[in-house]
Amino acid sequence: MIVASSKPFPEIKQMLSGFKKVCVLGCGSCVTICHTGGEKQVAELAAQLRLAAKLEGRQLEVIEDSTLRQCEWEFIRDIQGVVKDCDAVISIACGVGVQYMAERFPRIRIFPGLNTTFMGGPVEQGVFWERCAGCGNCIVGTTGGLCPVSRCAKSLLNGPCGGSQNGKCEVSRETPCVWHQIYDQLDIQQLLATMETIVPPKDWTTGMENHPRKMVLEHLVVKK
Repeated sequence: MIVASSKPFPEIKQMLSGFKKVCVLGCGSCVTICHTGGEKQVAELAAQLRLAAKLEGRQLEVIEDSTLRQCEWEFIRDIQGVVKDCDAVISIACGVGVQYMAERFPRIRIFPGLNTTFMGGPVEQGVFWERCAGCGNCIVGTTGGLCPVSRCAKSLLNGPCGGSQNGKCEVSRETPCVWHQIYDQLDIQQLLATMETIVPPKDWTTGMENHPRKMVLEHLVVKK
């Protein structure tokens, strides 16, 4: 899932300064799960905006709405009746949702209310850790199902660096060294010998550093 964190309220307030009618728009998928973009957060942010406007003595109408996913056209279509009458939208979705909204409503200012951080999962209640960098060239089949690209601070492909000590990363002693975990996992699977294989430099052209990526599901494409 995509994990995002809330932008500081002063930044959001500054983005919306000068507008008379704004919509706080939530998203019912990933950001709801990580408690940053659901209906509860929509209500909280809307209340903050109304209170700030009242204290500053200015008029501001705040509309609250949410859709299941801001990253799909059909769900955006459901809220266009609300959005079309607003001066601006503060989207508390991931960066994909914000961009889809901007493309659908080019005459309306769309602002991000969140900072999209990574793709990850919950390791305990309220704690999410990055697990995938979306590099487009997955190698976890050879590393015990653990990703050294996203979970190693240096994205090393051939074992730990010299700074790893006692199973912890040298960058942060609170972070486990993923190569220590990979070793333990391969040991359980009786595959430690695979670590002796030298992994060549990764093909980074499949990652986001090269160009915007797209995926085409051929069986769903309508032939013209």
